[in-house]
Amino acid sequence: MSYATNTQNVKITPPGVEHPHTVIISINRPRAKNAVDRLTANELADAFKAFDKDPESYVAILTGEGGTFCSGADLKAMMEPGRPRENTLSSNMDDDGPMGPTRMWLSKPVIAAISGYAVAGGMELALWADLRYSTSFMDLNLSPLPSLYSVVPIAWSTVRLPRLIGRSRARDIILTGRLVDHSEAMQIGLANYIAKPDQSALSKALDVATLLCSHPQECMRNDRLSAMGDPEEERQALAREFEYGMKSWQSADNRQAIQQFLNKVKL
Repeated sequence: MSYATNTQNVKITPPGVEHPHTVIISINRPRAKNAVDRLTANELADAFKAFDKDPESYVAILTGEGGTFCSGADLKAMMEPGRPRENTLSSNMDDDGPMGPTRMWLSKPVIAAISGYAVAGGMELALWADLRYSTSFMDLNLSPLPSLYSVVPIAWSTVRLPRLIGRSRARDIILTGRLVDHSEAMQIGLANYIAKPDQSALSKALDVATLLCSHPQECMRNDRLSAMGDPEEERQALAREFEYGMKSWQSADNRQAIQQFLNKVKL
């Protein structure tokens, strides 16, 4: 199986000699803080489809170039006249999600190696992964952000976050939109491991990927699928989240709030 390694916004490192069964998929838009527009979402989806079909790839690592995991959907693209770069917003749960792969039910594990910010859609990508490994430094920040800046959750954050950390903690984070640093992320179970001070999140993820690759693959994958629960139940939950999210996205004051946010952060 060959990967498209020359894509514009996603960097793919296929399995090699040092890591023969691990593929690294990196969002590569550092100037945009790795925000995901339509092209990036499509490239991410294609990369993970290739991973799932490749018999020699056992584990995928999702990360971001330039010190940021992902700052979410590219709001500038979504506000452009005509919106030619706007993320795909399909109500068909069989289609790719707005962030690319977040609706996929893969047969093999994905590890998110997180440094810097993973906010809004970036947090949704992290939640989609099976495991989340972060840097030990104080630059890790996770947040869904919706209540702060009219960033609409339509790719799992209101569904998967409560399942990972419990409803009470999830509602606190969802309603306030506050940032969660690496210490709290570890305490509440949002992060699985924190890398040592002299180790990057990617290095830690590669270590664990090597361990996962050493397991009997059919057994591990079946255990994983069993632990993931009912895919139809998740599809229904995502469809409900998407319905509510689109009502928010189409509300009269939403675009004004997003424009105010863009002006404030000067993206």
